[in-house]
Amino acid sequence: MKLVTVVIKPFKLEDVREALSLIGIQGLTVTEVKGFGRQKGHAELYRGAEYNVNFLPKVKIEVAITDEQLDEVIEVMSKSAWTGKIGDGKIFVTELQRVIRIRTGETDEDAL
Repeated sequence: MKLVTVVIKPFKLEDVREALSLIGIQGLTVTEVKGFGRQKGHAELYRGAEYNVNFLPKVKIEVAITDEQLDEVIEVMSKSAWTGKIGDGKIFVTELQRVIRIRTGETDEDAL
């Protein structure tokens, strides 16, 4: 089992959610986060004064999947989050040791 975490631009959230839904991914967790990578923030004007925004708004999506779903999920996330501009985001894949559904007690792949 894998935990796939993707950090993307906020306006791409619905595109990614819809694309994952089309391939049968039923559950995901979304968190609003801030961060920067190569973008390193940007300058904005507010009431005539310029100031730097060092942390940009992003969205983090986490999806627990089976090993067999990994390549398809990565492909779908990459295509649906892509804009071609700096700051499109990153995908992280980590191994899941154990998953437990609290309501039923199901474990591992049955709990996904």
